[in-house]
Amino acid sequence: MIYIVNKSTDPAYNIALEEYCFKRLMRFEKIFILWINEPAIIVGKYQNTMAEINERYVKEQGIHVVRRITGGGAVYHDLDNLNYTIISKEEEGRSDFDFEAFSQPVIEALAGLGVKAEFSGRNDITIDGKKVCGNAQAYADGRVMHHGCLLFNTDLTVLSKALEPPKETVRSKAIKSVRSRVDNILPHLKEEMSVHQFADKVLEQMVKRFPEMQPYSFSESELQEIERARREKFANWDWNYGNNPRAEVTRASRYPAGKIEVFLDLKGGKIEKIQFFGTFFGRDGDLTEVESRLKGVRYTREEVREALSAVDIPRYFTGFTLEELTEAIID
Repeated sequence: MIYIVNKSTDPAYNIALEEYCFKRLMRFEKIFILWINEPAIIVGKYQNTMAEINERYVKEQGIHVVRRITGGGAVYHDLDNLNYTIISKEEEGRSDFDFEAFSQPVIEALAGLGVKAEFSGRNDITIDGKKVCGNAQAYADGRVMHHGCLLFNTDLTVLSKALEPPKETVRSKAIKSVRSRVDNILPHLKEEMSVHQFADKVLEQMVKRFPEMQPYSFSESELQEIERARREKFANWDWNYGNNPRAEVTRASRYPAGKIEVFLDLKGGKIEKIQFFGTFFGRDGDLTEVESRLKGVRYTREEVREALSAVDIPRYFTGFTLEELTEAIID
C-alpha cells in the first residue's frame, strides 16, 4: 500500500492526479491520497452542471468548477477542507462496496481527537446529526475508488451561495444533489489546529491501521501525463459543461420595457433551441434571426452576449439593452 500527500491546490490537476492513480497505478493493491483544493465546486459525473451551481456567484468569486469521474452530488471545496481518496482492489464477486468500511479510518481519526462521528445514511459522516463529510465511488477493472470531502473549517456561507439552485427552472434527467444540514469539524475539536495538522492526524491513523503503507513519489513522465489530463480534460469546458445531459430551461424576467419569458433546450451545454415570449415590443415580430444566432452557442454569459451583439436588438426588443437581453437568457 502507498500513500500520496498531494501538495497541489489546483482542482483540475488534483482530479487528474486522482484518476491517474485509479487507472494507471494498477500494481498497488491500495492507495491513499490526501489533497486540498482552492475554492471549487466539484460536480458528479452524471450531473447537469448548470442545475447545480449559482453560476453568476461562482464566476464573481473566482470559484473553479470541475466534473469528477465518480457519481453522487456536487460538493464545495476550499482551502480549509480536506479531501481523501482510497483506491483498492475490489473483492471478487462483490457488486458494490461498503461506504462505511472506507469511512471508518476517518471516524477513528476523529475519535482520537475526542470527536464522536458516525456513519449515516448511504454515504455520509455526521457529527451531532450534521453532515461533515460526503462520499462518492467509482469502479473500473476490478478496482474501486472512494473519496470523501471533509468540512474542516469551510466557509459555509460561500458553500451555501455557490450551491444555491439557479433562479430559472432547469428540467433535466441528470442526477440532482440532495442538500443536507452541514457543519465543520473544527468547532468540535478540543484543541485548535489547522487543516494541515488535521491532515497529519488522519494520515497517522491510516499508517496505524495499515503499517505497511509507504510514501510514493511520481516520476517526471507521470507528472507530465497528469498535467496533460488536467489541461485536456479536467480544465476543459467540454468536460465540465459540455457533458451536461439534455435539459430544458425556463426563465422569466421583467424589465422597464416589458416582460420576457425564455424557453431553451440545451444539449451538451449548448443551445439547441430557444424561443421568446412576453409583453415586449419590436419593429419586427419574426424572431427567427435572433433564435438562429443563438443556436449552437455555448450556454455561457460571454458567448450568449457575443452572439447577441451581432443582432439589431431594438428591431426585435424595443427598449432593451444588450445587457438586459443577455441577462434574460442567462445570468
